[in-house]
Amino acid sequence: MRPQFGAHDGVDSRSELTSISCAEPARIDGARLELWLNRAMSSSHAAHAATPKRTRTRSRARTVVGFVVLGLLVAVVASTAWVGIRGLQAKDALEAAVPLASVIKDQIIDGDADAAGRTAIELVEYAQVASSRTSDPVWHTFELLPFLGTNLQAVRQLAAVVDDVAQNAVTPLAELAGSFDLTDLKPVDGAIALQPLLDAQAPVAKAHEALARATTSVNAIETGQVVEVVRSAVARLQTVTVETAGALDGLNRTVTLLPAMLGATEPRDYILLFQNPAELRSSGGIPGALALLHTDLGKIELTQQATARSFPQYSTPVLPLGDEIRSIYGDITGEYFQNVTMTPDFAQTGALAGEMWRLQFGVETNGVLSIDPVALSYLLDATGPITLATGDELNAGNAVQLLLSDVYAQYEVPQQDAFFAAAAGAVFDAVKSGRADPTKLIAALARAAAENRVLVWNADEAEQAVLSGTSLAGGRPVSDDQTNRFGLYLNDGTGAKMDLYLDVTTAIGQQTCREDLRPQYALEVTLTNTAPTDAATSLPAYVTTGGGFGVPPGSVNTVVSAYGTPDLQNLGLTRDSAVVPYHPATDATYPVSTITIELAPGESTVLRFAWLGPEPFAGNLELRSTPWITLHKTESLDIAC
Repeated sequence: MRPQFGAHDGVDSRSELTSISCAEPARIDGARLELWLNRAMSSSHAAHAATPKRTRTRSRARTVVGFVVLGLLVAVVASTAWVGIRGLQAKDALEAAVPLASVIKDQIIDGDADAAGRTAIELVEYAQVASSRTSDPVWHTFELLPFLGTNLQAVRQLAAVVDDVAQNAVTPLAELAGSFDLTDLKPVDGAIALQPLLDAQAPVAKAHEALARATTSVNAIETGQVVEVVRSAVARLQTVTVETAGALDGLNRTVTLLPAMLGATEPRDYILLFQNPAELRSSGGIPGALALLHTDLGKIELTQQATARSFPQYSTPVLPLGDEIRSIYGDITGEYFQNVTMTPDFAQTGALAGEMWRLQFGVETNGVLSIDPVALSYLLDATGPITLATGDELNAGNAVQLLLSDVYAQYEVPQQDAFFAAAAGAVFDAVKSGRADPTKLIAALARAAAENRVLVWNADEAEQAVLSGTSLAGGRPVSDDQTNRFGLYLNDGTGAKMDLYLDVTTAIGQQTCREDLRPQYALEVTLTNTAPTDAATSLPAYVTTGGGFGVPPGSVNTVVSAYGTPDLQNLGLTRDSAVVPYHPATDATYPVSTITIELAPGESTVLRFAWLGPEPFAGNLELRSTPWITLHKTESLDIAC
């Protein structure tokens, strides 16, 4: 029989509940359910009253603890989900933002300012999302966790760098692109408009500061204990910021210096040297032809031309040289105009050239600019072919051959100087007239500067400080924590124009063989005289020197000076694997090894310069060298223990 509700007062509420749960739905009416609930509640109250107070207290404590633990678990799960979701959002935003930087660069270069502006807005939005998703208190708290925390910290720092760059570098540059056009820099009536350059100074400076700050910040991100995907993202951002910061640094220096050099505040006069690498000097070649440039409010005029023969031989150096320079390059560096470029320090070259010009012509100049025929060929790619007064066509393809070889066969010595002057003046006029494509012109100058074929010295110390450390300044190679930079400088000893036939290849490397882990460095230089075997008779005497200075016609005599970094110990050199005498010296704390090499037509030799480092070094090695006519990439050198 099924039990009936209310059959007796001592019914067990649990049994009754079971009975209800098993009862047919039709038998469970409201009155019986209410009677059961009342009895159940009465039983509960009675049981509670019968429970001792201490037991009830412990029960409540356990309940509270349980709720606290449960709450903490819920909070941890919720926080973890929060960080995970926001981390994915930040990751998506960063992955969308980074490629936009390259897109903006291309748009600015292409002159599409409107597209660059829209892309910049999009980049800022993505960057702000990434930054906001990784900067809340929950995210910061999770950064305290072992292993996971270092990854979260790195992602937050990445997002902050991208956000800073987007807002303070990309945005001002995109806005500048909207108001600035490269055609604004094309000379009109011989003058360059200065206002666009002046307007660019503030936004470029702001962007430059942001990129410099970003470079420091991204390099400070710890990646030793992060997962590969985070480490890879940091490395990618490091590369992008370093490369972009370098380019922006050059732009910032340009817009800072150019208005002043173009006479924005007062007229300026600059000596323009045309270095001829057919007769090598450390910074390029013999300065056979030169001119005086006058600038005033953006207008540029070539007011005077001269040659090295316009200057006398001075009995003593026109400026103090110092014992180090005199030891390596001799007093002749400051006594002949042809030799002011023998030192690799273009600041010293500029000062010497300026003083000689003052002594000869009575004009105080504001600085010295230098360019060579290879750089002129790059400029001719922007201007197009030029027809000279002689009827010769000068173009990007024939400039080097015509200026460094053919001229000596076609013209006598006095006419050669006039030809150089005419060629240089014609290229200058083509640029000044505005016929050069501005994009190609900037690319040509950038390429020439990267190859150390364009050099600048300012007599004003503050302006020279802006140039310091750049390839334009032409100083000795400067090393840092990431890169050891060596120097290789060549000076012609033939007294003629035979370096057109000198081929130079280089390789550099390091090896650790000692127990004290001090590394050994080596610079290998291969010199080859590529002149024809009958050079003594087939080449003009002016090119071979005809046996002057004690050098047989057709041979090439070269003074080679190799510079280690200032903290290295000089270990000397070998020639074709044999130890040979050399001249050890120091130039501004740089250890220098100098040797004179003479090569007959077709002859080749291999020099290996060696140094010992003070401590282990795992960075890069680079070489700065004289910009000879044909440059080859410096290879990696294997050094055996």
